[in-house]
Amino acid sequence: MNNANDWKKGRISAANRGENPMVMTELKSGFAVIGDTQFLPGYCLLLPFKNFSSLNELDYRQRAEYLLDMTLIGDAIQEVCSPKRINYSIYGNSDAFLHAHIFPRYEWEPKERRSMPVWQYPKSKWTESKYHYTDEKHFELKNNIGETLITLSKSAY
Repeated sequence: MNNANDWKKGRISAANRGENPMVMTELKSGFAVIGDTQFLPGYCLLLPFKNFSSLNELDYRQRAEYLLDMTLIGDAIQEVCSPKRINYSIYGNSDAFLHAHIFPRYEWEPKERRSMPVWQYPKSKWTESKYHYTDEKHFELKNNIGETLITLSKSAY
């Protein structure tokens, strides 16, 4: 790869090649990855092994595995980060491939934000470098969620 961030152009294929640094572990349906931004500590995603355009493209068994894996990531975040709740979302409008967002929501969030979707946070939360994942700031969090997820997935399958 020419650029250190080239993996972002094809996150799923980079994960399959072992070149996506955000991957925490493989699950039955895909890759558990930590989010690029961590203004809500523990934000993760689930990427399928293959590029699908939507959840509906999967057969019923694959859907069940994908949705179970999505909730296992939520369980791991819950155990490691102790948020008030976990929000799950699958869109595909901006990035037109299947991927699930798993967001922890916290009591310490501003009151006016707690009941709103995370997408309504100011753009700066998504773009400012102080919120971006770095190994220096977030490796321990990434590792703890990944290790917890490995343990949970063994008991789920």
